[in-house]
Amino acid sequence: MRTTILSLTLLLFAVCGNLRAQQADTLSTRQQSIVAIAANTATGDLENLKTALAHGLDNGMTVNEVKEVLVHAYAYCGFPRSLRALQTFMQVLDERKAQGITDLMGRDASPVGDSRDKYTRGAELLEKLSGAPKDAPKMGYAAFAPIIEQYLKEHLFCDIFERDLLTWQERELATVSILAVLGEGVEPMLRSHSAICLRQGITENQLRQMTAIATGN
Repeated sequence: MRTTILSLTLLLFAVCGNLRAQQADTLSTRQQSIVAIAANTATGDLENLKTALAHGLDNGMTVNEVKEVLVHAYAYCGFPRSLRALQTFMQVLDERKAQGITDLMGRDASPVGDSRDKYTRGAELLEKLSGAPKDAPKMGYAAFAPIIEQYLKEHLFCDIFERDLLTWQERELATVSILAVLGEGVEPMLRSHSAICLRQGITENQLRQMTAIATGN
């Protein structure tokens, strides 16, 4: 596992090294909490997840914002990890309530006013995120299994990314944190989402810090 994490870390650093140097910066406490919550959700490390969840609340995240990170995670590490993380969060909230801690629930996601079909909305959102043309010819997995490309656009990039409880930058930071700890075999996704993070304003130094937090190195 350590070899896997090291190889993915080196891949992430290589992505950064191939892009223009940016001003050194560090992740905010909120961003660090998102990274730790996402990474521990993906690995199923529920004990460290409990600590990360508590830190997230202490760092000013609302209950609904933390839940959103855990729900977002299912698209990248599966329902079992996401559901166990949500169950763990319920325990953390109960324990904090018993200690007399009142956590702010926060607002719900705003209603979406765009009535166009989900595929169109998701394709446009992905184009804004990645910079890749939405009308590019379908290749690879999209041509081989068109239904998964449909799910990707309609559900992931429409249903999930349209929810405004997290910014696109925060969602991509959570995504890269998850991919960084999943193990070998997701290198193309790690590379592409790292590039999206940089496109969304995360700096190279912040990505390095993210890797250190996510992998514990």
